Amino acid sequence: MTAAESKKEKVRIPDEMVRNFVASAHMDFDTIKEMLEQEPGLLYAAWNWGNEDWETALGAASHVGRRDIALYLIEKGARMDIFTAAMLGNLDIVKTMLDSFPEMIHAKGPHGLPLIVHAQMGGEEAKDVFDYLISLEQVHSN
Repeated sequence: MTAAESKKEKVRIPDEMVRNFVASAHMDFDTIKEMLEQEPGLLYAAWNWGNEDWETALGAASHVGRRDIALYLIEKGARMDIFTAAMLGNLDIVKTMLDSFPEMIHAKGPHGLPLIVHAQMGGEEAKDVFDYLISLEQVHSN
């Protein structure tokens, strides 16, 4: 096999497919599964909604509290970030990241949503993260 033959041709995923995948991750688990089976590269795709508002399917699922979709995407290999960790209630991950990079408390996720909103959307399973973030905000406001 020659070097040229061993190289896979990189094919760009159509914009409309990326947009539909990210939009579906807000609410439609069945569509996410079908689309990911059809095009596995969607797992890493991001969509720019405008004004540099970039969002992945995992980011979409995270800010609306779709734990089921988020866990499915992570199991498939999606790249988890602090916003997803907050929504899922992974306090150890959130604490470690904020201990190492305290300014991340002010980071904005998709649509400019702050970290605490992601924890709030995680509901009861993310209550410890929410309470922790509230305690940090109180320390910084005094």
